[in-house]
Amino acid sequence: MKIAYFDCFAGAGGDMIVASMLDAGLDQRFLLDQLASLKLPGIEISIEKTKRGGISAIRFAPKQTQEHHHRHLSDIENIIQNSSISKNAKKSAIAVFRRLGTVEAAIHEMDIKHVHFHEVGAVDSILDIVAACVGLDALGIEQVQCSTLSLGGGTVQCEHGIIPVPAPATALLLKEINAPVQGGPIDKELLTPTAAALLAEWSKAFGPLPPMSVEAIGYGAGTLDSDQFPNVLRLIIGNMAQNAEREQTDTVALLECNIDDATGEIIGDTLNRLLESGVLDAFTTPIGMKHSRPAVMLSVLCNPGMIEKTEQIIFESGVTLGIRRQLLHRSKLIRKILTVDTAYGPIRVKQGFLKNRRVTTKPEYRDCAAAAQQYNVSIKLVQQASIEVCKKEELDSKTNIHKQ
Repeated sequence: MKIAYFDCFAGAGGDMIVASMLDAGLDQRFLLDQLASLKLPGIEISIEKTKRGGISAIRFAPKQTQEHHHRHLSDIENIIQNSSISKNAKKSAIAVFRRLGTVEAAIHEMDIKHVHFHEVGAVDSILDIVAACVGLDALGIEQVQCSTLSLGGGTVQCEHGIIPVPAPATALLLKEINAPVQGGPIDKELLTPTAAALLAEWSKAFGPLPPMSVEAIGYGAGTLDSDQFPNVLRLIIGNMAQNAEREQTDTVALLECNIDDATGEIIGDTLNRLLESGVLDAFTTPIGMKHSRPAVMLSVLCNPGMIEKTEQIIFESGVTLGIRRQLLHRSKLIRKILTVDTAYGPIRVKQGFLKNRRVTTKPEYRDCAAAAQQYNVSIKLVQQASIEVCKKEELDSKTNIHKQ
């Protein structure tokens, strides 16, 4: 799997994302030809080598030579759809703009159809987003991951006046995906709404560099030339290491609270509601609390995007006044699900693989329970029959390979 890892220690801008791709091997002539198909009037694009804090980097600087006008989402979508960029790039770029439009509509309390895209709809931002999506597709990136996002600090001047950093759109974009963030390293806007939208749309995980064999490294320069730190975005492209199948990773949220004044019926109902909502897991652990009270700790694992919904279920159940939350990096085995034919009918079986070697086999409980009821046998007997079929099929497969 080809992975792109964005190291955002100095934040990110849409132009920096594109520049890092160019430095990592994206063909410059190809990109310019693709952008020309947008047929935007009065634009100039400068691509040049520069340095930030002593680090050699690429600077991607689109410029509009004509006065720009505000555009609605439908205007931008038409520009993209009528271009000659790839289908994947069109789909990605439109998704990014819709994500931006959604947060702008929420901030201004209006229908997304009526949102003017202000700075985001300016020509340079259209070029940044489309160029980044073209680059992602052209480089053959299959998965994007990011580091913790540095936001900067202080205030920034925009069309509505002086606003705090991060900008409202940036903050809401990051809240929706529960991305890990940090302030600094200086009081300047380091993460722009454009970059936040791109990374929010693309990134499947936030955290440390995943295991990979590195193929290319690119540095995209920002506009700030500071003596305090190099204003660059580092892009590392590589393939998942051969021994890293067990290290399929993602980021999950762990929500916890201690409960000492709720009945078992209420706690059980809360667990059922959580599991029905689509969380990854929900469970309780016996604990002791102050005043020697026996209690339970409710723990819930969910995707970061479900944090708000999950917390709402817990709070509405009335079991607690506060919830602890943290993000965890999770490693997973490669999983395969197959259906085997047994004397008790077809049974689905889940298998886990480590370094191309099967290390676990588990028949699906619901299939086994239904078959056991139908044939009036124990669930254990159906499970054993399913595993035996798996062993026989694996043995037959090895025998055929040796014969060949």
